[in-house]
Amino acid sequence: MYSLIHRQGKARRGTFRTKHGTIQTPVFMNVATQAAIKGGLGAFDLKDVGCQVALGNTYHLHLRPGEETVRALGGLHRFMNWDGPVLTDSGGFQVFSLDSLRKVTEEGVHFQSHIDGRRIFMGPEESMKIQSYLGSDIAMAFDECVANPAEYAYAKAACERTERWLLRSRDALSELNRRPDSVNPDQMLFGINQGSTYPDLRIENMRKIARLDLPGYAIGGLAVGEEISVMYETIERVEEEMPEDRPRYLMGVGTPSNIIEGVYRGIDFFDCVMPARNARHGHLFTLNGIINIKNAKYETADEPIDEGCGCFACRNHSRAYLRHLFKAEEIYALRLAVIHNLHFYNRLMERIRNAIETDTFHDFRRQWSPLLDRRI
Repeated sequence: MYSLIHRQGKARRGTFRTKHGTIQTPVFMNVATQAAIKGGLGAFDLKDVGCQVALGNTYHLHLRPGEETVRALGGLHRFMNWDGPVLTDSGGFQVFSLDSLRKVTEEGVHFQSHIDGRRIFMGPEESMKIQSYLGSDIAMAFDECVANPAEYAYAKAACERTERWLLRSRDALSELNRRPDSVNPDQMLFGINQGSTYPDLRIENMRKIARLDLPGYAIGGLAVGEEISVMYETIERVEEEMPEDRPRYLMGVGTPSNIIEGVYRGIDFFDCVMPARNARHGHLFTLNGIINIKNAKYETADEPIDEGCGCFACRNHSRAYLRHLFKAEEIYALRLAVIHNLHFYNRLMERIRNAIETDTFHDFRRQWSPLLDRRI
């Protein structure tokens, strides 16, 4: 469970205990969509880049290889050979992103597979069964995410439906955990706060789900179209209603600055596909800002991506070599770039934790929040 070690303002330094290890928070979870990091990284690479938590994608793993297969092979930890904590999302966001391929009802969501077009139904019970078979340490409740801006009436209806789905998710996972053949009987459920950008919906929803006394709580439905200032205001409103003794997870966010600002507002857990996705396009994070390694000015640059970085790419290769690999369309380019960006993110979280512990986080924020998202 969650233990608070130290705080500076709303920024929290803590730990969260799971069956597969204790997570040092604040933490960035590395997104292993299909039991691997896109760009050619596996479980051993996650150790090397300093990953604490791997995030598996319920929707994609349901489509292939299927939760029955993963369960038969011992669960997601054994399947991908990762011995650290795993969080699985509920599949709700992926279903949301399908847009025209889905239909939402009270029972759940009917949608078409983006792979072969077959019809699939997923509701809270189905999502919990998939996640139970995957055997993650943290399972996310099935929710309905809406795009911003959203009409108030629709956002309210979706928010209330999410509350009902949370109760069904809780009951379903409790029953699955009691089964003698459960892959991980200690699997924990996190509830998700929804309500678009409407303060009254967000606050009321958070108050309701906080009463369920769940192991953790997430803020969902942000970074999906709203202004960044609105996102921060929403976090501030919701944080006031979140239990002090449970971890807070901001889903799908974000840039280094987003993370620093999220920690400043009391968030403990983060995830985002962005650092790995940007890496595969040559956009790399450094302590001086973001560089595009494909630019001509790096053709003869003999220095590493980021001076002082200890990742495999920076220890062994130059900017010029990495640029060459991208221009030659070598797969090795993607691997090196993703290794660097994920190492950068995990090292950033170490710096944030140290800053909170030493009561220097506010100075850290003033220095690094505006700098790290700057494009060079």
